[in-house]
Amino acid sequence: MPLPTALSRASVALAAALLTAATLPAPADAAPAPSPSVDATDRTGAARWAVQPSSAKGPTGRNYFIYDLAPGSTLTDHVGITNLGDRPLTFDVYGTDAYTTADGAFALLPADQPATDVGSWIRFERRAWTVPPGERVDIPFRLAVPADATPGDHAGGVIGAVARARTTADGQRVLVDQRLAARVHLRVTGPVRPAVTVESVDLSYDNPVDPFAGGDLVVRYRVRNTGNVRVTGSGTVRVAGPFGWEQARTSPTDLPELLPGGTFTVTERITGVPPLLRLTAEVDLAATTTDTALPPVLRSAGVWAPPWVPLALLAVAGCWGGLRWWRRRRAPGDGGRATVDAGRATA
Repeated sequence: MPLPTALSRASVALAAALLTAATLPAPADAAPAPSPSVDATDRTGAARWAVQPSSAKGPTGRNYFIYDLAPGSTLTDHVGITNLGDRPLTFDVYGTDAYTTADGAFALLPADQPATDVGSWIRFERRAWTVPPGERVDIPFRLAVPADATPGDHAGGVIGAVARARTTADGQRVLVDQRLAARVHLRVTGPVRPAVTVESVDLSYDNPVDPFAGGDLVVRYRVRNTGNVRVTGSGTVRVAGPFGWEQARTSPTDLPELLPGGTFTVTERITGVPPLLRLTAEVDLAATTTDTALPPVLRSAGVWAPPWVPLALLAVAGCWGGLRWWRRRRAPGDGGRATVDAGRATA
């Protein structure tokens, strides 16, 4: 049945992961949701479906859509959408772009954000497709790579979305936009430039009261993929005191796969680091592409770590020693002047 005119048009994107169909989560969005099917609106049961690469004759066993194409190329492929429920479902099917989230996850653009990269190169005959219960529809699409497409990796996804009406705890009716997708990885032929940088290294040191116990050194560094292909890798941190005296070294921390332009921040907490006045942390980043290891990337930063208790004791001892020295030096001079003054008075 149609939704009441007073129905709230709030739209929430629920991400789901379906490993067997190589699907992935999508971020929440507030865009107008596609019109839900009658059964999806009338029922409160959860819809169940799968999205996977397919062909005109059915699934081919692919986990992702993976292409290697030259600028100006076109091809036709298929996405399979299976309705695992017992009622017909109408899907909004379209392509979109991918990006790397702040926590290193692969994600797709919200529904209200238009694609400008590989997602915009994917075209379907129409967006709305109805799939009967228990059946699969293999939907054709055309991928057209622009003649001026930049070489390197372009990532996105083919989405199958269902809009469903729900009632919240306070009785408000909302539309929920549920999305599943199959990843798209396209490499446009041309010069490949794998590159990563460590953009920043920030240090903070928790100076201990007991210098022999050591303090906590927190190292935060941000990695950016400045090349045009996907990269991954690992990073280690070496901590040294004055004269390069090594104090600690972390185990390698695996980095997530970063799409071109993607960033990821690593935080390392190193305990038991003694306050040696000045500490230096050096980040050693070992990055790789899908088939090539890159030269190591090094970047370092320093932080002051004064041993306050020993310095305070040394300052007290120095003041005490200086005071005693001043008194001893002053005493003979005063006695000599007193003797001379007494002699003059007698004369």
